[in-house]
Amino acid sequence: MKVVVQDLIVNYRDEGAGEAILFLHGWQDNLHTFNSLIPFLPSWRLIRLDLPGFGGTEAPKRAWDLNDYVRFVEDFIKKIDLRVDIIIGHSFGGRIIIKGAERFCPRKVVLISSAGIAKRRTLRNSVLKLLTKIGSLITYIPPLIFYREKIKRKFYSSIGSDYLEAGSLKETFLKIISENLEERAKLMQLPTLLIWGSDDKETPLSEGERLSVAIPNLELRVIKGAGHFVHRERPDEVAGLIKEFI
Repeated sequence: MKVVVQDLIVNYRDEGAGEAILFLHGWQDNLHTFNSLIPFLPSWRLIRLDLPGFGGTEAPKRAWDLNDYVRFVEDFIKKIDLRVDIIIGHSFGGRIIIKGAERFCPRKVVLISSAGIAKRRTLRNSVLKLLTKIGSLITYIPPLIFYREKIKRKFYSSIGSDYLEAGSLKETFLKIISENLEERAKLMQLPTLLIWGSDDKETPLSEGERLSVAIPNLELRVIKGAGHFVHRERPDEVAGLIKEFI
């Protein structure tokens, strides 16, 4: 399905009937990341969308920050006249929810391997910004110019960055990761379920534990042996936790 929100053509899916669950995917992902969960949630109305710049949704015409994505989700909800009962976010989607949950007016929140609050990443993000400047400058020095892309990839991969894969969203990526949401998380009052994979390398369990301390009304459930995409790896277990929670 297609709808226009903020002058962007948005791709989304709206399936089933009952209480509405809105899904927000992670960075460099799309609505299909939740495909494996859908068959396990037959009693709900399930709405998934491609966030701007991903999947089948147009990219923003300028660099966005996290507030822009929050406003976009809010406008999407209004545009399709949706009453959100449950909102579920994976990784970057969780970051959007932490920042804007109350504006989306859900009854409950589910965060899966959510990004957004780790102090470890605040330092890493500062290093990333510095490297993007240094890396761009030194690779114009002969003979390094001939190995420019290779050197840049070495810089960014050494700190686990998605920067080079961000394409036209590079500046948006830098704005998004620069915001630490730990203090904002402390203000969340909605009942929240946090699902994490014990073997998550992208957002380690230690970050989930920090988040569980920050959010007052939160339940942390860890799935042993699962990684960052726990909802794909173990959809039956994740769906079971969601159904138990809601």
